[in-house]
Amino acid sequence: CPLPSGTLFISVKGGSFQMGSDTGYVEEAPQRLETVDTFAISPTEVTNAQFAAFVAETGYVTSAERAPDPALLPANAPARFKKPGAAVFGSLQGAKPGMWSYVPGANWRHPEGPGSTIEGKQSDPVVQVSFEDAEAFADWEGGRLPTEAEWEYAARAGRPPTIYEWGDNPPSAETPPANTWQGIFPVADTGADGFRGRAPVGCYAPNPWGLYDMSGNV
Repeated sequence: CPLPSGTLFISVKGGSFQMGSDTGYVEEAPQRLETVDTFAISPTEVTNAQFAAFVAETGYVTSAERAPDPALLPANAPARFKKPGAAVFGSLQGAKPGMWSYVPGANWRHPEGPGSTIEGKQSDPVVQVSFEDAEAFADWEGGRLPTEAEWEYAARAGRPPTIYEWGDNPPSAETPPANTWQGIFPVADTGADGFRGRAPVGCYAPNPWGLYDMSGNV
């Protein structure tokens, strides 16, 4: 998918909206009135190429590439938890299908663990970054991470509350609004929407405010 062209950031005019849901997951409740100030946000997820530029310039080492602090681990923790790594979903590197497992050697360069790579996937969204890593990248870009309220406000793009950010109709493989799971979750993703796992940024239509992948993908 071609990378969206244009500005690095899109200005979102502040306003009030109904945040959350009383009919979705428990942690989304209660639905309440929230107000956000005007802010700017990137139109896409951060790509592997963007994150690689940040690392090349700063020498930053991500959380998954550092050895865990032994003081934070139980005394009887298995040996693999003492090695740098990250959680991987259904990986061939030791994770059980449909489950998350800690995989030593998994990091942003090797998202599914040793043997996996981001070569040829420069437009894919970067993964295996911690909150600390994301904050460091945002600071390098001269910005900050959006708040939860800002994110949901931008995702809704002026729409009234709906089940999904694009409306009330569930995602369809015929006209996919986002890169979502098709098949029996979490056992098998058929990729009927064009992708199994992650998709490069910008593969699906943006929302009315020009923002991509506000649901799905990562």
